[in-house]
Amino acid sequence: MSSKQPSSPSRRDFLRQSLVAVPAVSLMGTAAIAQTQSGTAATPAVAAGPKYAPRYFTAPEWDFLEAAVDRLIPSNEDGPGAVEAGVPEFLDRQMEAAYGHGGLWYMQGPFVPDSPPTLGYQLRYTPRELYRKGIAAIDDWCQKQHNQKFAALPADQRDAILHQLEKGEIKLDDVPTAAFFTQLLTNTKEGYFADPMYGGNKQMGAWKMIGFPGARADFADWVEQPGKVYPFGPVSIEGAKS
Repeated sequence: MSSKQPSSPSRRDFLRQSLVAVPAVSLMGTAAIAQTQSGTAATPAVAAGPKYAPRYFTAPEWDFLEAAVDRLIPSNEDGPGAVEAGVPEFLDRQMEAAYGHGGLWYMQGPFVPDSPPTLGYQLRYTPRELYRKGIAAIDDWCQKQHNQKFAALPADQRDAILHQLEKGEIKLDDVPTAAFFTQLLTNTKEGYFADPMYGGNKQMGAWKMIGFPGARADFADWVEQPGKVYPFGPVSIEGAKS
């Protein structure tokens, strides 16, 4: 998150490190996994066309997502922010795929929300249920504390609330806020770096920013050139070039 936007080199380094932290399979998008395992993957993204209309998220939820991911990865001179890169669209597609329905997770009890993070996800909610409950609870909390929903608050106040969520300092019924923040941040990074065919990483802006070549098949000519900057732009899974 970037309540204080770092300098350009630091931002690139941070996002490059984030790319390492995201499982390699996420570069293909969790929608790809869903397609492989259940055949219920989200509809592939269209390269250009009318503004995307969310299918799972309601209008208030959509407003929250755009306002939140805009603060997690804001746009600056280095490259696109999460909204510009299409992360909300990626998230909406995720929720309609097997991933959103928890089809790829073990979803039987016992549920022990207070377990250490090393034991993994411990909530009874599927990802789509967690987003629905979490967004509603946070908006309700913001309304009571600040007389406005999250999306209507100024950027610095949204930053402060996201920090509170990350630290678990905001207490909500049935929704551990730190777990919700972790889910939102993880999916935001996935959408930012995933192949553009899944709705995020529009025009491969994230890949171009960090110098990731994408789905190019042949790097044999560069194996013996360590440290040399790779000169070619990225290629998507569907063969689009940029």
